Amino acid sequence: MTEFLDWLRHDTLGLLLLAASGIAVLLTLIIRLKIEPFIALIGTGVIVALVGGVSVEELVGSPINGSEPLIEEGFAGILGHITVIIGLGTVLGAILEHSGGAQVILDRLVRLFGERGTPVAMGVTGFVLGIPVFFDIGIFVLAPLVYIAAARGGRSLALYALPLLAGLSVTHAFLPPHPGPVAAAGFFEVSLGWVIVMGLACGIPAWWASGLLWGRWIGDRVSVAVPIEHQEAAEDHMGGRPPSLTTVLATIGLPMLLILSATFGTVFLPESKLQTVLVLFGHPAIALTVAVLLAMYLLGLRRGVSIDRLSEIISQSLRPVGMILLVVGAGAFFGAVLSATGIGDAVADTLATLGMPLIVSAYIIASGMRIAQGSATVAIVTTSGILAPAVEGMDISQPQLALIVMSIASGSIIASHVNDGGFWIVAKYFNMTVKQTLLTWTVLETVLSVVGFAVAGGLYAVLSVA
Repeated sequence: MTEFLDWLRHDTLGLLLLAASGIAVLLTLIIRLKIEPFIALIGTGVIVALVGGVSVEELVGSPINGSEPLIEEGFAGILGHITVIIGLGTVLGAILEHSGGAQVILDRLVRLFGERGTPVAMGVTGFVLGIPVFFDIGIFVLAPLVYIAAARGGRSLALYALPLLAGLSVTHAFLPPHPGPVAAAGFFEVSLGWVIVMGLACGIPAWWASGLLWGRWIGDRVSVAVPIEHQEAAEDHMGGRPPSLTTVLATIGLPMLLILSATFGTVFLPESKLQTVLVLFGHPAIALTVAVLLAMYLLGLRRGVSIDRLSEIISQSLRPVGMILLVVGAGAFFGAVLSATGIGDAVADTLATLGMPLIVSAYIIASGMRIAQGSATVAIVTTSGILAPAVEGMDISQPQLALIVMSIASGSIIASHVNDGGFWIVAKYFNMTVKQTLLTWTVLETVLSVVGFAVAGGLYAVLSVA
């Protein structure tokens, strides 16, 4: 038994077996036994940690030792980032729904794309607005459009959600100012301009294949109902005429403008009071707070809605947030356990020694890191750190380096599953079971990954012989 545990904890094959077994147990508990996901995630994570050699003190801490235990670190890592954002984003979305603002945007999109083209409109919206904002913020702000489109169209929520998600995901992985591609560009010393060019060249076909082709095909085959509270919101406007499109776009666009100003102000402006102000108001939590206050005034108080009515809407919108946070935090804990057992490092080290072409190695290592530990950004940064020394002294042009970055970015989003916080955000925000999320979102991410890498590889081959 001792020899088996040593093999399980230290051999790459054993670590992969441990990870696969843990995921299989988790899915069985959730899908077959119908156990609440956050309870199943915590229980399975604790078992995998102990079997994988994580000490009890490292896992849960000690009354004497003041260090942060893994179970708290796993939750805190993601919740420290998204708790305030989820809360504020949910409130902003609720005000947009109840004021009729989301309906105003949807009406304009339907006029542009037609009723049948509404899923395409969702995809375009996700792609364009996903450039300046993080993936999760985009979901929280734009979800009301999806709810209303599905309620209005009388079709599956997945049909409208998946194109939007594809747009948000591809921009998060492929394009600056998102942290993954920016960090990779730094590792490989490649111009952000080339990263943007190649990000668009690889990302647009990947977005089209995953969000518009796959998303529309599977969206009609997986029936997902609009949550009852959002059906009610679509019918329960706060009163008066709907707000103008300009007012609604200003409310949604403000946090995105503030975040984008902070990003580019940090890059292009010298250290100054202006840069400090931009960084302060461009923090997602501050930007969304300003946007919520503006929405409360422009979409509520200025239109004659009482503060009591606004408070009621805000309170109702925040009721489901507790469960969302528990599940996302537990998913992050499960991912942290897989990282603590050494699974991600073992996978990366093994793949790095296989001697494949550089662009192929970049994709496979990033894919292995993504599947092993869940985070796209961590997969990009880790893979870039492994491969960057290999390109020093090699005759590789800036466009080719940018394509290596795109290969890493493509691998970093493959097969989102239960150790990825984004998986649980998608599942909970769009009312999908774990099985439905695997059938839709996980496959969408894989299609996006494979097509993105195929384009990057093809362009790299062309440039190599040119």
